Amino acid sequence: MMFDLSPLMIFAEAAGGNGTGAWLTLVTLWLPLIVIFYFILIRPQRRERQRREAMLAGIKKDDRVLTIGGIYGVVTNVNRDGQEPSVTLRVDESNNVKVRVALSAVARVFNAEQATESPSKG
Repeated sequence: MMFDLSPLMIFAEAAGGNGTGAWLTLVTLWLPLIVIFYFILIRPQRRERQRREAMLAGIKKDDRVLTIGGIYGVVTNVNRDGQEPSVTLRVDESNNVKVRVALSAVARVFNAEQATESPSKG
């Protein structure tokens, strides 16, 4: 595989023949872009991933959750063993309907204050 180095050659010739000016130009152009890219995209994404992992690690029995499919339920069992961790949700109180979903399918866990504010399903 061959790389086209002609843009670097143009910078080097413009800098007077030695390569230091070209590298200085490239660094001054690209380094701020890389720093901005890091602070706008990578760092917030890493923070969100850590928050989500902490949320999934803290799921326990009787937590109210919302799945990525839009199903509201109450956790009845958490299985973190094996290759595919799963959660069993009770989705209907009157008929005792339960659904087993992947742990990664949980989008949100409601705490006590949010659970009292949410409208009843009935």
